[in-house]
Amino acid sequence: MVQDIILILDFGGQYCHLISRRIRENNVRSEIVPHDISLKDLQELSLKFNIKGIILSGGPASIYEKNSPRFNKTILKLDIPILGICYGHQLIAHYAGGIVIPAKTKEYGSSVARIRKHEDIFSGLKDNEQVWMSHGDTVLKIPKDYTIIADTTDCPIAAYKSRSKHIYGLQWHPEVTHTKNGSKILKNFIFGICNARPDWKVDALVKTYIKNIKTTVGNKKAIIALSGGIDSTTATSLAAVALHKNLIAVFVDHGFMRDGEPEKIDAIAKNLGIKYMHINAKGRFLEKIKKIINPETKRKIIGREFIKVFEEIAKKVDADYLIQGTIYPDRIESGQSKKSEIIKTHHNVGGMPSKIKFRGLVEPLKELYKDEVRELAVKLGLREDIIYRQPFPGPGLAVRIIGTVTPKKLAILKRADSIVTSEIEDNLKERPWQYFAVLTDTKSTGVRGDGRSYGYVIAIRIVESDEAMAAAFSKVPYTILERISTKITNEIPEVVRVVYDITNKPPSTIEWE
Repeated sequence: MVQDIILILDFGGQYCHLISRRIRENNVRSEIVPHDISLKDLQELSLKFNIKGIILSGGPASIYEKNSPRFNKTILKLDIPILGICYGHQLIAHYAGGIVIPAKTKEYGSSVARIRKHEDIFSGLKDNEQVWMSHGDTVLKIPKDYTIIADTTDCPIAAYKSRSKHIYGLQWHPEVTHTKNGSKILKNFIFGICNARPDWKVDALVKTYIKNIKTTVGNKKAIIALSGGIDSTTATSLAAVALHKNLIAVFVDHGFMRDGEPEKIDAIAKNLGIKYMHINAKGRFLEKIKKIINPETKRKIIGREFIKVFEEIAKKVDADYLIQGTIYPDRIESGQSKKSEIIKTHHNVGGMPSKIKFRGLVEPLKELYKDEVRELAVKLGLREDIIYRQPFPGPGLAVRIIGTVTPKKLAILKRADSIVTSEIEDNLKERPWQYFAVLTDTKSTGVRGDGRSYGYVIAIRIVESDEAMAAAFSKVPYTILERISTKITNEIPEVVRVVYDITNKPPSTIEWE
């Protein structure tokens, strides 16, 4: 049976990925596609999937800006339900003959929407609903054949619907948790309007992914980049079943790993029972980035060097394919969509050279979010300590040292990070999503004994998240933070100050670089 899917046209909005996640949480497949996807591409997708609905995401542009992102207006004539959110809401109104203007009062934050029509997309909602707004333009006049279904004090046309087609527009963001009943609105659209089947089950994808790897690689050999994280380990488990003796796992130790990390990766490979190579490339990588300050440049250099090492290994073992544990957020944050900003280049996506010496690149997890990878890992029977291991960036500690990377700085950060890890894991029953230390490029005055001391500032980052696309700083007890600070400053003489990062994502990223 052809799988149902909801497509999301990406206009560069920061919440685009959240729309996708909210759909998948309802066990319906979602896919983010370019905002200007052609009718031909839609037709090709319809041969693979049953397109049940299309959502137009928000975005930072104004529809009247030169080169603002647009979509093929013929899509509005298709017999497919359409929902426009924020920028998408404005664009539909504009294309259908309405009027959009800069708002007299721009809305950013929580607002109250008055629901006029308690049916279809608003079925089961109250008269007044708390919603989250983030817009500068507003719809002044709706198109003919459209009707207003919600308003706010500062936005008279906060939501509308077509009288003759299943086309809806919302000025607010139902995908964010700040919109109290946003999930209900999306459920109404997904199931009540699109009639989508909840047939997206991650644990049922194991056979499909194994088959895809087999089909792609065939009887050739492949090497897989094993970093010990949940993504690469899950990808390795899938590839091991698919390829057996034709798979070689390769761990490239670039020297930017945490204390004890290489030994853990060796143990993971042994436990998986696969062919395995541990490549010591510490000096090589450090030499490449020793004068580099810019974090994007660091990531790209490390990404390119990884590929060079893999190409050298592949030549030695006669492998034609490279397999990676790239996941969906890696692609999104690396700016894989036309109007998406590059948040940070991931070494295994944007950091890769345009041409690689492999017959093909295989990324079995590229359509999954982190929590979905963990579901898959459970199905594969991986150990809990691997499944719930905190994420670690591919470039490692190189992007947790602000500024240039030196052996001395690496030694300081490894010790600080080890203290953070042990204190969190020993004293918190429920571990946060991620917890680590950052060596800043700031030095500060301190006091040791009766004398002045001048040393580094360590920042502690601890966050809660479900899928890494959004995160909140963890409200760790002060007693734990104090013990971390005391240990770091007592045991690492080069550090005189420890600070705690209380910034959420967005506006920040989880990693500092």
